[in-house]
Amino acid sequence: MPIILSALGTTLAVALASCIGAAIIGFAFELIRRAGGLGGATTRFIIDFIRSTPVLAWLYFLYYVLPFYGIRINAIGTGIIALSLYYSGYLAEVFKAGIDAIPRGQSEAAKALSLSRRDTIVHVIAPQMLRNIAPPLGNYFVSILKATPYLAVLAVPEMLGRAFDIASEIYRYAEPLAAAGLIFLVLALLVSAGVKRLENQLLWSGTR
Repeated sequence: MPIILSALGTTLAVALASCIGAAIIGFAFELIRRAGGLGGATTRFIIDFIRSTPVLAWLYFLYYVLPFYGIRINAIGTGIIALSLYYSGYLAEVFKAGIDAIPRGQSEAAKALSLSRRDTIVHVIAPQMLRNIAPPLGNYFVSILKATPYLAVLAVPEMLGRAFDIASEIYRYAEPLAAAGLIFLVLALLVSAGVKRLENQLLWSGTR
């Protein structure tokens, strides 16, 4: 257990960075898609393409193919970029649903008040959208946490990779993998509880 827990920091850092990256990219995708035109059509294709490919394909492509073109990224950086890109396609759909749930009159009222597009997004759309998307957003954040073991294929020292290292040394797989699974379960429950608390706070602030 101590050896596996020594990789907890790496697992959490990768998960947190990937969650932030996926949210930023996904929100940007949705804004571009809503703008329409060639950019919107291209973004729709990119989102569909991302959602139609497995995350392992992104990991292998970024880590083993890009170096042929002179682009080299370390293993942890590759993992963060791959998870961010992969889940950004799903989060773009979450953001779409959250924005669609906002009454159209909100944007029209902001326009009537001569608010800029940036102020409309930051002060009108985003706060209401967050209340709508908190549950599915939290579910995808848990999914990103559970996807960090994929980075073991790139020799990233995360918890499942450490568990396999122990198993290969003692020739017993049940105990180290069960320990890693237990830690992931606790982390997933903590994240879910945090998201639930955030959801309640957002709902409470929306009724004030």
